[in-house]
Amino acid sequence: MQGDNLRALWNAQALDYITIPAQRGNIVDSNGLILATNTTTYSLAVDPHAPGVTAEHMNLVTGTLSHFTENSQSRYQRRIQQAPRGSRYIVLSRGLDRVAYDSLRSLRVRGIILEENYRRRYNFDQLAAHAIGHVNHNMAGVMGLESYYNDYLRGEDGIQQVRKDSRNRIRAFVGAPRKQPVQGHTIQTTINARIQAIVEEELKNGVQRARAKQGTAVMVNPRTGEVVAMANYPTYNPNLPGTIENENRRNNAIADMIEPGSTFKLVTAIAALEQNVVDLYEVFDTPDNGRVQIHGQWMRDHDPLGSVSFSQAMQKSSNIATAEVAMRLKPDTFYQYARNLGFGTSTSIDLPGEESGRLQRPHNWSLVTLPWMSVGYEVQVTPLQMAMAYAAFANGGKVMRPYVVSQIHDERGRVIHQNRPHVLREAIKPQTIRDLTPVFESVLTEEGTAQFAAVEGLSIAAKTGTAQKFVDGRYRARYRASIVGFYPTENPKYVCFILLDEPRTSIYGGFMAGPILRNIAKRVIGVDEEVRYYVKKEQEQNDNRYVPRVAGLNLDLAASLLQHQNLGYTVEGHGTVVLGQEPAAGSEIPTGQKIVLLTSKGDEVDEDTTNRIPEVRGMSMRQAVVALRQAGYEVNRHGSGTVYNQFPAAGAVMKQGRAVTIRGRARPMEVLAEAAN
Repeated sequence: MQGDNLRALWNAQALDYITIPAQRGNIVDSNGLILATNTTTYSLAVDPHAPGVTAEHMNLVTGTLSHFTENSQSRYQRRIQQAPRGSRYIVLSRGLDRVAYDSLRSLRVRGIILEENYRRRYNFDQLAAHAIGHVNHNMAGVMGLESYYNDYLRGEDGIQQVRKDSRNRIRAFVGAPRKQPVQGHTIQTTINARIQAIVEEELKNGVQRARAKQGTAVMVNPRTGEVVAMANYPTYNPNLPGTIENENRRNNAIADMIEPGSTFKLVTAIAALEQNVVDLYEVFDTPDNGRVQIHGQWMRDHDPLGSVSFSQAMQKSSNIATAEVAMRLKPDTFYQYARNLGFGTSTSIDLPGEESGRLQRPHNWSLVTLPWMSVGYEVQVTPLQMAMAYAAFANGGKVMRPYVVSQIHDERGRVIHQNRPHVLREAIKPQTIRDLTPVFESVLTEEGTAQFAAVEGLSIAAKTGTAQKFVDGRYRARYRASIVGFYPTENPKYVCFILLDEPRTSIYGGFMAGPILRNIAKRVIGVDEEVRYYVKKEQEQNDNRYVPRVAGLNLDLAASLLQHQNLGYTVEGHGTVVLGQEPAAGSEIPTGQKIVLLTSKGDEVDEDTTNRIPEVRGMSMRQAVVALRQAGYEVNRHGSGTVYNQFPAAGAVMKQGRAVTIRGRARPMEVLAEAAN
């Protein structure tokens, strides 16, 4: 009589639904290399009360299990014995691999319950850990891209209708309703795994060499805003996130607010030139003791620098000259330039936990805020903000929005979301960039603060920073050393910012962080064809040598100059003064061709030759000065190292006593080391 109702009640009790988990999407690098994916793991539970199961069966199971884990057989046996009486589901182990699964299944013990689970795997352990992040035990993103793009990555679980028997055992049945899972999407990052590995390795070496507390490196493409590499050391392994201190999981590149020091002088230089309050060649007389009092507070240079032009103030990193220039600007004007370059506001990068920095509005400034802010104090920035400001300097003046994910694909490979380069604002005039680029290139010369960052054949523009730390209400004897540079300067592709926190072997950014930037740049040449092209182009240009003008010089001096430039020569005549030469000065000759020197018969000097400016390009600054003074001219020097430009040009006729301007660029440290040996 109640058949229909009882059958409906039986269906309600006998039918259930189980989840079909969705696969979490992969994370790949810019070239498609899989950085994060999923692996299948297995859980083992036992039912010691299943029909036909004996104590010997349980001993066999626990013995086999102990063989594949670090736990003893007795531990698993105690777990079974201590379970509540009548327990039919006792979990013994999770995270078993396929080999363990096959071995346990082959035992054919009825009381074994093996369940399939998914586990997140980071294929290269700590590589790009702070950018990628990790997941928790529920496969939900916790940090980094795993968290920011969690909705795309996690997918949507499916469901399967099943039937339960009187013992509550689940059975599938034919024709049961089923909803397939929607698999998670794959996100393709802008991270280049090869460059990321280089940056991480060199940062680690640099931190250990400096005995620093920690280090941070950010590398971006200034043309697009793509983050090519982002690293912190110490780091952590996202496969084992719970095995290391929480502090090491913090992404300092976007979450640390620091007073940057002299790398912030870029803002001062741009504002001062565009507001016409200074020109590059204006000379400033800094005190002999290297310090000056401004509104009751002492400002110091790292060394007494004497008289320096504004370009030299950038090259040598003079705080005093920089502050003097900044005080010619209105506070509102300086603030706006800093704001336009992205300071005081978040970059809107697609990563969680970004700080916006701290840039006070002018109405909150004290009398000393402007001069101190001009040299990188009383302002707080993130490493990423500093990298993006120099990216604007490198790309023609455009402030870009940085991003770490370029595309998101569904399981069929279709692009469902794409990040494109986005210009936030135009912040720097092109003429300002043309004027300042040689200045920041000169920072890598022998007279600059970043000579240890120079790479042979690769043009780099950079600025160093050394900032005292503000701790517990006062500045302490603790420092941050940094450098930020871009290359190749002809067509910049990479901006690299390096920061060392509390280095102990030295406090100076050029000495501590400079070699890290140099080593990264040297290794990037090997993996980037475009950068290698510019290095090869520079080398090809150097294969043909300029013939210097040696006519009018003493033969011994002329011979010395030619030998220093690895130029062969022959002498015709028996005099001690060079009257003529072949090929002519300024000619380009292939390696190996000799220069013929025509000499006089006595010690007289041909007066006509002294009225022509000699060719000094390719000489050292010291040799060029000797040659020009020998020819009767005064010398204005800019830079150091090897002369790469002169004005007026070689061969021009000019009265003796007038000045010739020469510009030098440092030889790379590798060349200097070879010369020393």
